[in-house]
Amino acid sequence: MLFAEVIVDISIKSLDRPFQYFVPQEMEEQALVGAQVVIPFGKGNRRMKGFIIGLSDTPKYDINRTKGILKVEKQGVVAESHLLSLAYWMKENYGASMNDAIKAVMPVRREVKEKVERFIFSKMPKAELVQQRELFERKHNTARVRLLDGLLQKESALEDGLDYDYAVKALNVPQSVIRGLEERGVVQVTSKQLYRNPLENQSQSGSRPVLNGEQQAVVDAICREYDRGVRKDYLIHGVTGSGKTEIYMNLIEHVIEKGKQAIVLIPEIALTFQTVNRFYGRFGARVSIMHSRLSAGERYDQFLRAKRGEIQIMIGPRSALFTPFDKLGLIVMDEEHEGSYQSDTMPKYHAREVAVQRGKMLGASVVLGSATPSLEAYYRCETGEYSLFTLKHRAGNADLPRVQIVDLREELKAKNYSVFSRPLQQMMEERLAKREQIILFLNRRGYAGFVSCRMCGGVIQCDSCSVSLKPHEYGGRVALLKCHYCGMEKPMPSVCPFCGSKYIGTFGLGTQQVEEMVKKRFQTARVLRMDADTTSGKEGHNRILKAFSEQRADILVGTQMIVKGHDFPNVTLVGVLAADLSLNADNYRASERTFQLLAQAAGRAGRGEKAGDVVFQTYQPEHYSVANAACENYQGFYRQELAVRQMLHYPPISNILEVLSFSREKEKALCLSGKLKEVIGEEQGIVILGPCDAPIVKLRDWYRRVMYIKSGDYGLLCRVRNRLEAWLPMQEEYKDCMVTFDMNR
Repeated sequence: MLFAEVIVDISIKSLDRPFQYFVPQEMEEQALVGAQVVIPFGKGNRRMKGFIIGLSDTPKYDINRTKGILKVEKQGVVAESHLLSLAYWMKENYGASMNDAIKAVMPVRREVKEKVERFIFSKMPKAELVQQRELFERKHNTARVRLLDGLLQKESALEDGLDYDYAVKALNVPQSVIRGLEERGVVQVTSKQLYRNPLENQSQSGSRPVLNGEQQAVVDAICREYDRGVRKDYLIHGVTGSGKTEIYMNLIEHVIEKGKQAIVLIPEIALTFQTVNRFYGRFGARVSIMHSRLSAGERYDQFLRAKRGEIQIMIGPRSALFTPFDKLGLIVMDEEHEGSYQSDTMPKYHAREVAVQRGKMLGASVVLGSATPSLEAYYRCETGEYSLFTLKHRAGNADLPRVQIVDLREELKAKNYSVFSRPLQQMMEERLAKREQIILFLNRRGYAGFVSCRMCGGVIQCDSCSVSLKPHEYGGRVALLKCHYCGMEKPMPSVCPFCGSKYIGTFGLGTQQVEEMVKKRFQTARVLRMDADTTSGKEGHNRILKAFSEQRADILVGTQMIVKGHDFPNVTLVGVLAADLSLNADNYRASERTFQLLAQAAGRAGRGEKAGDVVFQTYQPEHYSVANAACENYQGFYRQELAVRQMLHYPPISNILEVLSFSREKEKALCLSGKLKEVIGEEQGIVILGPCDAPIVKLRDWYRRVMYIKSGDYGLLCRVRNRLEAWLPMQEEYKDCMVTFDMNR
């Protein structure tokens, strides 16, 4: 008999272990590792779904007491065995259940109806078909006559076939009639699967820019090691515009020639437009994409194409890392410093770490690239874990942009109350006169920061989350207040709900408000806005980026998504309206993220033949993040930031485990966080901070408490996490509470 080890499709820690079932003989061919099955579970034999994670001929228990699998789901996607091994590694490292980990490595979990093209062909010579038609006409078989007329009227239909859907819909021939003629040997129906291809309108250019000396040296070094069978992890640290993408493409071409496949990770869907254009232009139909904006059918078809070996390169954000390639030779992770590579759902994995682990499993090299590497990646180069390559010059001999830091305190003293400093206004006027393009970057979303009363100071907040509601404009006025966490909406009040005052209005600054100010100050300028509110829908990002790249707009106003990896040759001015805004975030990475954001924003200017200028508007011009970003001095920033991390024992010097506890009751949340600290006890080698209220104390009606545990020993933190995970399910009084864990966030 065949026995299957099954993980039940339920994310409860007490059930996070395999259960053995016997496989009925008639299901043995379908019962593969990774298949989804239906099983009888528990005393009541409740029908549950699960995943097969192992097969064996040896029973663990009495065969007479072992239950059998009820069904192998045909509407399911089989996971590759190495992806299940990767899921187990993620479970152990990030503290998720095995079920959660399996779902993470299966970006497509269900089968979608295939898109099929069918044609009807004659099985008879034309003369015999004519005789058959006359016979049907004498018998008044009108539907059969219509079908044969369709085949006979066009010579091409006899050779290329008659479209099945055309015959059914336009010629009004019932499918039963077609089946009957097929059984009589008059016609034959052929089927061909059509892939829903999101890249079907792309064109292949075949252009191959010549690499400069720095680029070629990197390609040669990595290819030499690859050909010797050496599989390593590399970091390419290159200034903005240094041509890292061309290096990636040359490396991918090399591994594809060896019969291997490649995955290219990009941090956001917004980058897909230009990245895919460049890769498709070089590699054509061997390239596909995987991201959340595709339809279910498109995602499933790309999954199938990858599984069948019909494509060699997959491009996409985090989930593309789990493309079912079995001949994976290279994983490229562009802009590796980006926070979007960190998962927000269980398991809370980081794509960089999982990419390195998958590379080890399949014998693939991993190439990370960034102009502003994460401290973790650069630190691992210094410790010898990664190999470092540095590109100091822009490709095509383009110059780095000139950066000017404007102190907004001085602007205020000069009675300039505009959001645009005087130097920025002057430069914008000059660029518009030359018909050059401008990017204005603001790290905010929506119309404005918040709605407040000038009389009593009250701020309108979400009923379920302890955050202020954000105003959104419709029809030229603020009509709606939204919570960007839970989605709750309220109409904009005309008077203060706290004191009844009419002095209530919007405070703060948002991209929509900046767009209006630009249009008012520069009335002839054509303006586009790109943020989370304007990029909804599958083509939201592409539509805006395409219009700007085709110079159908002069100014692009946006949030973080506009300063990440885009290449617009006619952009000669970038204005950062609030350079130090992210310095005030309540996170130990605030300085690092500010430096990365500013350096990346500056890198959008002057990427073509024209020189570029950048303006940083800030209230903290002396901060080392701002000062080093202005001169693109990564080493200077890295040394100062690493010293801070060493002093405070933060990653990458040490490790930090976040323990977030939730309860619907405020007092219970307080008690639970205290109990968790007691369970940890006086553990040697760790430092505990908290527990205390989480930055957002109440979210979707859940009260939240947070505790941070530091240690230089990653394994020790994993053991502490496992102890807490094992303790919670045994506590009856906290059965309605939740605890999540996040490592080195």
